[in-house]
Amino acid sequence: MTALAGPPPALDGRRSGVRLRVAQVADAEALAALYGANREYLRPWEPERDDAYYTVEGQRDNLHDLVEAYAAGEMWPAVILVGDEVAGRITLNNVLRGPLQSCFVGYWVARAHAGRGVATEALGQALDVAFGALRLHRVEAFTRVDNHASQRVLERNGFTPVGTARRHIHLDGRWHDERLFECLAPWDDGIALVPPT
Repeated sequence: MTALAGPPPALDGRRSGVRLRVAQVADAEALAALYGANREYLRPWEPERDDAYYTVEGQRDNLHDLVEAYAAGEMWPAVILVGDEVAGRITLNNVLRGPLQSCFVGYWVARAHAGRGVATEALGQALDVAFGALRLHRVEAFTRVDNHASQRVLERNGFTPVGTARRHIHLDGRWHDERLFECLAPWDDGIALVPPT
């Protein structure tokens, strides 16, 4: 999957200074610091993690797994950069081929960058990767029903709500309902399996 390596192309009219780069094991130190600083901020939205996850070694192990999955074509894991600073993560997860041609997207942005359009821009760039280089037909996302900020990010990028999954995810000590959103490729004509060449 070497054709997918590197950042997406620069896009005219997009928020300057925000870009994506495929995650690397070398990002462990920056991500450990960012996760550590945002641990309480992310607690309601992220799965429960043991203390080791927030260390450089824990992030190195996690990134090693992500890089392997990327090499196998199973996901597209990226860091969100604002300037040269790592500001969060975004991942196209569970890439399914064959008749589905789909994936799920998950993302988070550090508190210091929240509410500034960074997540909206990052998601837009990730969709360009999904529907361009990855040639997927559909991207799906789940958000807790009370995560209105994330739902606005999705809607600004053309996602539409599909429905609610009851007690779908265990976060912050209990099960939560989540809303499912979907976004179809701009090339979707209801017939083609992949985009035209």
